[in-house]
Amino acid sequence: MSEPLVLTLSCADRPGITARVTSFLFERGGNILEAQQFNDRSSDAFFMRVEFDPGEASREMIRTEFAPIAAEHAMDWELALRDRPRRVLIMVSKFDHCLADLLYRWRIGELPIEPVAIISNHPRAAIEHTHLGGIPFHHLPVTSGEKSAQEAKVRAIAEESGAELVVLARYMQILSDEQAAHFSGRCINIHHSFLPSFKGARPYARAHERGVKLIGATAHFVTSDLDEGPIIEQDVERVDHRATEQDLVVMGRDIEARVLARAVRWTAEQKVFLNGARTVVFR
Repeated sequence: MSEPLVLTLSCADRPGITARVTSFLFERGGNILEAQQFNDRSSDAFFMRVEFDPGEASREMIRTEFAPIAAEHAMDWELALRDRPRRVLIMVSKFDHCLADLLYRWRIGELPIEPVAIISNHPRAAIEHTHLGGIPFHHLPVTSGEKSAQEAKVRAIAEESGAELVVLARYMQILSDEQAAHFSGRCINIHHSFLPSFKGARPYARAHERGVKLIGATAHFVTSDLDEGPIIEQDVERVDHRATEQDLVVMGRDIEARVLARAVRWTAEQKVFLNGARTVVFR
């Protein structure tokens, strides 16, 4: 039995693209299992994701024969196995709730990922409550004047491990412009949604002092603009005057973990498309 494939594409919008793609697959014996598309009128861009059973056609044949259509429409496209886990490099500091949540969801089969390495700027003892199993752990401290060398080691580990996606699971270090550019479009960050109001240390304490009524988190692609990359997912919960600072911290951790997990899952499933400063997410 053939393995289902996923075709993803984006290009300038024009009439007939959907018909061209679906006809192409039909003519080669493909059976469409799920299809989603979006026409962005503001940017005149078209996005499409198609899951299909290729039947007797091989992935190589489909890729070769679809290439002329993609070139005609100047498509940014990819053809991949639907169920292949994406190789993921996870970076973390002292707060390991997001890391632990990702690993748990991976182990129970909820996330279509394969963690290939974990990097931390703190010793492994800082995340002693998280079971890493056999996942390679790398302690890469960030010392004064050595940040460039540390980031070069990160890039080398990503290259050697074949990482397709980098996840900053509460990695509390600012990436240089060079590092952000190197991982452009394949690096996801998570942070609380108080920004830009409460930057820096102890954001929940300052949020409590101000009496905030919403706790939230944002997962986004990393760019050189700190915490301002294209947003993938967000969530919030309402709080009131009874909530203590610790209540806010506990709620925040829970929201951060689930928002990051959704962003990682959708990205691994090739449901997230960059659209300038925004994203298109086929849920």
